[in-house]
Amino acid sequence: MSNKDDEQIGRIVKALSGYYYVRPEGDTSDGMIQCRARGIFKKRGESPLVGDLVAYEETDNGEGAVNRILPRSSELVRPPVANVELAVLVFSVTEPTLNLQLLDKFLAHVEHAGLQPIICLSKLDLSEEDAAGREALEAIERIYRPIGYEIYSTSSRLGEGTAALETRLAGHLSVFAGQSGVGKSSLLNSIVPGLELNTAEISNKLGRGKHTTRHVELIRIASDGYVADTPGFSQLDFQELGVEELSTCFPEFRERAGGCKFRGCTHTHEPSCAVLEALASGEIATSRHEHYLLFLAEMNDKKRRY
Repeated sequence: MSNKDDEQIGRIVKALSGYYYVRPEGDTSDGMIQCRARGIFKKRGESPLVGDLVAYEETDNGEGAVNRILPRSSELVRPPVANVELAVLVFSVTEPTLNLQLLDKFLAHVEHAGLQPIICLSKLDLSEEDAAGREALEAIERIYRPIGYEIYSTSSRLGEGTAALETRLAGHLSVFAGQSGVGKSSLLNSIVPGLELNTAEISNKLGRGKHTTRHVELIRIASDGYVADTPGFSQLDFQELGVEELSTCFPEFRERAGGCKFRGCTHTHEPSCAVLEALASGEIATSRHEHYLLFLAEMNDKKRRY
């Protein structure tokens, strides 16, 4: 039986082969305690997740036992991480070319998960020599800043903007997401010196077979924050999101929806729709509404097929 007097609080930073690796709260070393979860979790159908704050106690064999999970502020299904607060969406201004439709898809998913999105533009050094890159930068500033999204411009090669981003991530648990080739790894390596070794180790352990569980690991950043090194956040589909919820994942639609004539307005064709009026007056970016319509069609199409 567990004794509350012997309990300590810690965060699960890794889960692997039935073990949970817990770092004690306030511990500045890289020490972790290898724990098993108590049988009570199985009975309740609960499972501790990476990112969970847990009450645990040390056992006689030098390991530990997780007794209970503290309340979660958020829970992601893919990748399975608890208590994530910030989602850093890494998009390069050029090479590959900035894809606003994909950015809007990521933003919708992040809004739905209840996380705070941060747009991080990488490869800034390349955009200065490239007209398309400069245009992309201007478009991001013009469209997303007025909505209230935070934007950070970085160049890992020149070491620009990474310190400001690291300061923003201080004290928070963050996930990094974005398509491949945008410089996520370079960015993480510049924020977490010596990570290169880690990244290679992790990808070797992941495996790609049907029956291998891809594991998630929290990487500590110097300023008392964690970054979840997350495989699989890039496979985006709208399965967990209902059609009627989609418009609430666009903040500029959400804040105007109360002004629509009809409750449950889809902002596609209805008369006296506050969103369509804002679109006509240029207060809402055309690209944002076009992407919303595309996602809506994609969701309706999936619904019909299943």
